Amino acid sequence: MSLVELDGAGGCTIATVFLVDDEKFIVDLYRDILEANGHTVIDVASDGEEAVKKYKDMKEKPVVIIMDQRMPVKDGVSATQEILAMDPKATIFFGSADLHIEKEALAAGAKGFLLKPFRIEELLAAISEAEKEEK
Repeated sequence: MSLVELDGAGGCTIATVFLVDDEKFIVDLYRDILEANGHTVIDVASDGEEAVKKYKDMKEKPVVIIMDQRMPVKDGVSATQEILAMDPKATIFFGSADLHIEKEALAAGAKGFLLKPFRIEELLAAISEAEKEEK
C-alpha cells in the first residue's frame, strides 16, 4: 500500500484512493474533493467486475477503496468479498444511498459505511482513519 509523507508538512500524509462507482458525476465529485484535500485518486472502476480486475493488477495497492453498491455486472458487496479474498488488508469504505445494504457491506469486510448523500467531512475522516491504521 502506498502512503506518501509530505516533507515539512508536519507529518501530513496523502492517501492513495481507488474509486469504484458507475456514476461518472459521483466519481468526478469524489476526485475533485479528494485531490483538493491532498489525496491522489490512482484509479477508477465503473463496476464491481472491473474493480476486482484492476485491483488484482495494481502493483501498488491504494490506502483506501471507496465502493458503491448498485453497479452493473457485479455489485459492491460481491466485489468487496473478492478483493478481500485476494488481499485481506485492503481497506474498503462503502458509499451508498441504500441503507439496507450497510449490514451486508460490513459483514463482507468493509471498514465503514457512508450513507449517500454524506458530508465531505465524513469521507475525509474515513480516509484519515485509514491513514492512521496504515502507519
